[in-house]
Amino acid sequence: MNGFTLLFLVALALMLTVQWWLAQRQLRHVAACRDTVPAAFAGQISLQDHQRAAAYTLARTRLGRWELLYGSALLLLWTLGGGIDLLDRLWRMAELPPLAAGVGLLLSALLLMGLLELPFAWYRTFRLEQRFGFNRSTPALFIGDLLKQALLALLLGGPLAAVVLGLMAAAGPWWWLYVWLVWLGFGLLLLWAYPAVIAPLFNKFEPLDNAALRRRIEQLLQRSGFAASGVFVMDGSRRSAHGNAYFTGLGRHKRIVFFDTLLRSLDENEIEAVLAHELGHFHHRHVRQRLLLSAAFSLTGLALLGWLAEAPWFYHGLGASQPSLPVALLLFLLVAPVFTFFLQPLLARRMRRHEFEADDFAARQSDAGHLVQALVKLYQDNASTLTPDPLYSAFHDTHPPAPVRIAHLTR
Repeated sequence: MNGFTLLFLVALALMLTVQWWLAQRQLRHVAACRDTVPAAFAGQISLQDHQRAAAYTLARTRLGRWELLYGSALLLLWTLGGGIDLLDRLWRMAELPPLAAGVGLLLSALLLMGLLELPFAWYRTFRLEQRFGFNRSTPALFIGDLLKQALLALLLGGPLAAVVLGLMAAAGPWWWLYVWLVWLGFGLLLLWAYPAVIAPLFNKFEPLDNAALRRRIEQLLQRSGFAASGVFVMDGSRRSAHGNAYFTGLGRHKRIVFFDTLLRSLDENEIEAVLAHELGHFHHRHVRQRLLLSAAFSLTGLALLGWLAEAPWFYHGLGASQPSLPVALLLFLLVAPVFTFFLQPLLARRMRRHEFEADDFAARQSDAGHLVQALVKLYQDNASTLTPDPLYSAFHDTHPPAPVRIAHLTR
């Protein structure tokens, strides 16, 4: 057995074991706590809502375990099972120019991977989310979204794949640096284009028509020194009952977006507090930090790929009989999550620290009590468990557990 094959199998087995163990801890802990509302939420969240959140969390965790096993089986089929190798041979038989065959291999592999994940996406939407009253989508809307996503992937991913593979083939030993620059540029282009071009393909965005709330938001933006091109309401209720708010865009083209479901749930004080929290991320430059961290990771990954693409043992160890740059890129994208899995708790811890900092900013710019009220309503409306397993949460959650976060705001 190839040494890298053994390393890959050990890493995959270790990842599966840890993921399964953490899921089991989550299931036991949430089930044990479902009959008692935590003291910090007594009088705010009913036992019925607390038990509903527990049931929702348990259902999602159980589904996640099956997805984990299914995804791992597919990974083995694509690699050691020869899936990528077979697809590569089929494209070679077409006798197309190398660049066209490489782009075809990449796009067809990603399309097939997406299709194989559809059963779980369908079940999650029309069974699990439907069961707990969150789903508002229809089969026609679900399929329409998939077709739009596929078309976007073709229109955007095709040219990007051609540029990347062209650079890998022609730019010499430092190709990975040029590819990294292209990738950064492409990411910034998407950030700029998403609000005005991509997002409206899936949802309707209308200017906030509540004059009083809009004035409060404008005053908050002025106090915070933040400029936005507009405040919009998105028809999130078209697909889901979950509520949210976010910023999007780049530079002066940033816009604030509220889900219509969130506006129906919160009052003006609470909406202002939620917005202040989001502004806290910009005040502390969290978005910039995350972009820089992502750039550093992508640069490191591409440099590593530049080395692996020249190593025959990398291909043979993952079931590929014919080394090539497109195959190297696909194999790297498939197996990298296995080897970077244990970085996840470190990244999650960093994200949780950012949430605390944004909460502190919101408490200064608006009112901590209003933010607490908003969070409690969001936990309730979204059926978010108040009692996650501490170790599971530390490994997975990018937001602090509800009791910890509320305690931080009310200290």
